Amino acid sequence: MIVFRYLSREVLLTLSAVSAVLLVIIMSGRFIRYLAQAAQGLLDPGVLLLIMAYRVPGFLQLILPLALFLGILLAYGRMYLDSEMTVLSATGMSQQRLFAYSLAPATLVALLAGWLSLGLAPQGVEHVARILNEQSAMTELDTLVPGRFQSMKNGSRVTYTEELSEDRGALSEVFISETQLSSKGDKERGISVLVAESGRQEIQADGSRYLILENGYRYDGNPGQADYRAIKYDTYGVLLPKPEVAAEVTEREAIPTRELIGNDKPRMQSELQWRLSIPVLVFVVTLLAVPLSRVNPRQGRFLKLLPAILLYMAYLALLIAARGALDKENIPAVLGLWWVHGLFVLIGLLLLYWEPLRLRWAARRVAQEVARG
Repeated sequence: MIVFRYLSREVLLTLSAVSAVLLVIIMSGRFIRYLAQAAQGLLDPGVLLLIMAYRVPGFLQLILPLALFLGILLAYGRMYLDSEMTVLSATGMSQQRLFAYSLAPATLVALLAGWLSLGLAPQGVEHVARILNEQSAMTELDTLVPGRFQSMKNGSRVTYTEELSEDRGALSEVFISETQLSSKGDKERGISVLVAESGRQEIQADGSRYLILENGYRYDGNPGQADYRAIKYDTYGVLLPKPEVAAEVTEREAIPTRELIGNDKPRMQSELQWRLSIPVLVFVVTLLAVPLSRVNPRQGRFLKLLPAILLYMAYLALLIAARGALDKENIPAVLGLWWVHGLFVLIGLLLLYWEPLRLRWAARRVAQEVARG
């Protein structure tokens, strides 16, 4: 029992550290993308942290199997390097028994990953999709920040205002620059610049919104050429475009798991099998990691780390490929993703029992040679 607690503690501590590092890396990259969209006026800065919080379950469900895989490799690899495993082997600790002990932390991780995959992650995706839809329904004025140049429409339009009222209905010192494109949208015809002392928002009967500019000028022309045209106006209306927020989630990812059960559509079956594959993945990578963690102290603890990671990547790549094939009905739903798990279970069993079988065969050959001699 002492050995069991020690092994479980080592694996779980390493798993927690690896999970934290991977989560920070993934969330940092995604948060930078959201910040870039907020700087362009595509997202309200106030919803960034909320979106990130809803995305955490989706990140964790993929991080946990990899973190457990690396946790076993690093924890047991250190024990082999420090000859702790040698001492345990001398007391009867076989690879099979080590794998049995490793199933305890693997079960905890599988339960957590299954909860995330089947429950929390779809709910988080649904909330993120709703937030992004709300952002897509907003206009340029709703995301405008006073005192900052804001680009819209893929950078072809830049808007600036010195001051903006709390209800976002009135502006002062307005500047709008927009690149004019040809009818085909492939060539620039020039730049149109609008400046005004003030502006206000006006909603039409059809729901479209206009920015009504007052007391200003409009300049049209091409940079570098002296053919600019200046027009003074008292009132000028500008249609407010809606931010084009790119959807990062698909509709099926937000469907509750209970609605996927019994659905005969290939894409729904694929999504259900993918969610069920996450906890199964935890047990399979445990079977792979235990024999791969065995290293010679002279070789170093990182000798098998690269081949192990490549094996994990191959496993995940095959799962993704099988998911795509199931979406396109290239493989039957009965076969689905399960053949990939079965293949790597066989690989794991081969790795787990290869060393005992090799030693048994070697002992048999020695016995045969002694009998002949």
